[in-house]
Amino acid sequence: MNNFLPPLRFLTVSEVAALMRVSTMTVYRMVHAAEIPAIRFGRSFRIPESVVLHMVQQSLPDENYPQVG
Repeated sequence: MNNFLPPLRFLTVSEVAALMRVSTMTVYRMVHAAEIPAIRFGRSFRIPESVVLHMVQQSLPDENYPQVG
């Protein structure tokens, strides 16, 4: 069997909340609002790690702008 899919790693809602330093309810709200894509496995959600890492990178300040504060 040929495997053409890249390896995927999925995170739980709790793991995403810990990485983003928000509550699990915030992550659930983001999932239900389609702000974060998620896959439902039974009664729980799994979020692709690559999506979370991309979101974090996008939220980091641009190096060309000075930091205030």
